[in-house]
Amino acid sequence: MAQYDVYVNPQRQSRQFVPFVVDIQSCLIDQLATRLVMPLSRVGSALTHWPVNLCPVVSIEGEKLTIQPHLAAPVAASLLKNPVTNLQPRSSDIAAALDAVISGV
Repeated sequence: MAQYDVYVNPQRQSRQFVPFVVDIQSCLIDQLATRLVMPLSRVGSALTHWPVNLCPVVSIEGEKLTIQPHLAAPVAASLLKNPVTNLQPRSSDIAAALDAVISGV
């Protein structure tokens, strides 16, 4: 598993609104049974009042989605299979979004 890999949301019941999750956990702690992920949500992707630094927009498979750092949660690593892409080029935006949740900056 690589940091910033994007996976299909393993929770089918929420996949309509959150089709993907991005793994934000450092590879230095791969030995854990869980991975910290942020949802990539359809909800809010068209809204202009979201703070850009809190909920950056990314494009996955041609669809614009918002990263939802305030909903980050652990997921069993065994549920994350076959990454669809990697958001490493957006790592600064993802880290800034998590920082906005933690420090309000």
